Amino acid sequence: MPEKLAQAAKELSRWLHDDALHLWRRAGFHGSAGGFCETIGLDGVPTAVPRRSRVQPRQVYCFAEAGARGWQGDWQAPVGEGLAFFDRVYRLETGFYGALADAQGSLLDASFDLYNQAFAILSFVYTAKVFPERRAEMAQRASAMLSALKAGYAHPVAGFEEANPSRLPLCSNPHMHLFEASLACEAEDGFDTAAWTALSDEIAQLCMRCFIGGENGGLREFFNHDWSPFDGARGRIMEPGHQFEWAWLLARWSERRGNAEALAKARRLFRIGEEHGICATRGVAVMTLLDDFSVADPLARLWPQTEWIKSAARLAVLSDGAERAHYLESALAACAALSLFLDTPVAGLWRDKMTADGSFVDEAAPASSFYHILCAIYELEDCLAALDGASSVAA
Repeated sequence: MPEKLAQAAKELSRWLHDDALHLWRRAGFHGSAGGFCETIGLDGVPTAVPRRSRVQPRQVYCFAEAGARGWQGDWQAPVGEGLAFFDRVYRLETGFYGALADAQGSLLDASFDLYNQAFAILSFVYTAKVFPERRAEMAQRASAMLSALKAGYAHPVAGFEEANPSRLPLCSNPHMHLFEASLACEAEDGFDTAAWTALSDEIAQLCMRCFIGGENGGLREFFNHDWSPFDGARGRIMEPGHQFEWAWLLARWSERRGNAEALAKARRLFRIGEEHGICATRGVAVMTLLDDFSVADPLARLWPQTEWIKSAARLAVLSDGAERAHYLESALAACAALSLFLDTPVAGLWRDKMTADGSFVDEAAPASSFYHILCAIYELEDCLAALDGASSVAA
């Protein structure tokens, strides 16, 4: 285990457990009556801006996973009361969740977004992990959501529509998060393993056959109804952060299924993100490439740095020798990139956007980033532990 990477992981873990979780529990959560705030100012004061639906289940996930990992703070209330707020404010008669509410808990936008439903499912499975007495309830709710998605939004070939009736473009991004949720559900006791495994396999195959372009191995964002790249400039977009994120997911799926094709595609996605999506001067992953791998948007946001960490760490576990060393070196560079965004006046917050000149946009910290950061830190810890254990066995 490289000493520098282990030290970086230790520093990130200390920041998470000593600073961030306490701050977002204290300032970012307002109980079953108020739920989770959308942003916290860099002075540590929460804002009253409208709240996107996705923030609520993502924060439920964060505190549930922290609790499962042994964090000693109060994770129980954010999980239980946070899910109750999400249900009360955003849940519709259809069983789906609306898109936006104001800070007082009034729904402003009830429109359907597949992305938001994926995170609802993720919150169900992580609630089941930490509240065993609610396992059967959460399993049933996850299955009901899946059934409703299939009944109302199933694409005739594979995956899901963006609306009913269909609306273009179709998108890979919500499928990515549904893939993440289905991988969690298929491995959780009491959940419908067969149904969730089938969904994981369907999305993995859709990604490998359609989302990833055969000509260069890169993953696109937007599609026509037949899953061909969307017409015009929008169909050429490839985001480095999503090359990394899909690489992480395909690597995990490959590990479970023993699928060599998925692992090869994951490695190719990682290579694209690393070779074309990292700014040489700033050392950070940028926002957008085009399908010729030219940089379309040099803005660097926080979340792609976390996906860089996750994919590098997971691919290191699935490699050996010089290849493993390269992934570990890349993971260390990604930790350094993330740390730039975590350097704030109030410990436990973060910057979201770095401009092309290396300066940060002066704005409040978005709660939605916490999901990315926490997951990256725990994935790095898990992968380093797996490598350490493998080294001990070999010795």
